[in-house]
This record gives sequence, structure tokens and C-alpha cells, in this order.
Amino acid sequence: MIYEVLHPVVTPLATAIFRPEVVGTEHVPATGPVVLASNHLSFADSVVIPLTAPRQVAFLAKSDYFTGSGLKGWISREWFTGVGAIPVDRDDPRAAQRSLDLALAHLRSGGAFGIYPEGTRSRDGRLYRGRTGVAWLALQAGCPVVPVALTGTDRIQPVGARFPRRAKVRVEFGAPIPVEGRFDGVPLGRARRRLTDEVMAAILAMSGQEWAGEYNERQPELPA
Repeated sequence: MIYEVLHPVVTPLATAIFRPEVVGTEHVPATGPVVLASNHLSFADSVVIPLTAPRQVAFLAKSDYFTGSGLKGWISREWFTGVGAIPVDRDDPRAAQRSLDLALAHLRSGGAFGIYPEGTRSRDGRLYRGRTGVAWLALQAGCPVVPVALTGTDRIQPVGARFPRRAKVRVEFGAPIPVEGRFDGVPLGRARRRLTDEVMAAILAMSGQEWAGEYNERQPELPA
């Protein structure tokens, strides 16, 4: 309900301010389960994707976004709650698995779910190797993965910045990557790795980022 109220108001306002270039929305299925897998450059990514996607997208969000104080904390909490984000404590592996289970339930109910395969945002602008949770979700739900490439969101709210800034942003939704029947007979671990690598290759081709070739280890948060 919050999404239906906020989206028609916030989207035109944000579009007028930031004027994002949005490409490929026709690739996002209008109905049915789908995973949107994106690179991750900024806190703003979790605002930009719901604003530009042609349908409501739920996603995992670190629990800190739901517990902040002051005006910024209230805005963050209301936005992430409104778009159906699922909170996850990244320091608790069991909580992370429970969150993936909730994400899978969302997909099985016919929803769209967004995820950052890198696990955490890139602080140097490179694209890091994807973790296989994205493939686990798609294979379990039997649904396609739409790769998403974001550029410029790191300039909206750079690491350590207190307030957002105007910046040129581009969002590209790529062609869906199907899973049905493609990995029959392939061991599950190998199927997850292959699908994840395919998704990351598609994101790399669209984003033009430098390939890091390694996992992005989470760094301590900088003070606001």
C-alpha cells in the first residue's frame, strides 16, 4: 500500500531532479517471478532501481536502513518498508539464509526481486565476482534473471557524503537470462556458478566497468 502511494509521487519528482537515462525496461517481464541482478555502486542504487523499474521490485537491504534515527533514518525506513525491502543482518549468516528464503517466497508468489550479486557496494568502481545467491534464487524459483547496469549512482551519494547530489545516472535493463531446462543434469553447485558468471558477464558488458576478478570483501563503514 505504501508503494502505491509513494511511487506515483516520488518517481516524477526524482525523475525531474536527476533525469536518469533508462534503457531496456521492455526486458523486465510485466508479470511473474523475475530476479533483477545489478551492480552496486552506492546506497542510492536501492532507490534508483525501484524508481526506474516498470514494476515493483523487492530486495534485501541491510538492517541498518530500517533502524536509523532522525529525518534521514525516517526517510530511509519509510522508503525501504514501502518498496517491500527485506532486512538482513549481514553479520549473521543464519539471518542471511532466512532472508534468502523470504526472497524465494516472494518470487514464488509471482513477485520481482532485486539483488546485488557482488554482496556489497564497490568502493573503487570495479565490478567484482558475483556470489551465487542470485543463481540459487533463480534456479529454485525457476525464473529468469534480468541483468541491470547502473552508472553514475556513486556520484549521487559518494561514500561518506551526508546528502545526495545531482548527477547523471544511467540504468540499463538487459535481456532476460533464462534458466528453464538449461542446467538439467548439471551439478547444482556448478550450475549456480555458471549462471552467476553469466549474469556478471552481462552486467560487465553493459556497465563498462573494470573487472576485478575477485570477491568484494565488505569494508568497515565510514562515519557519516
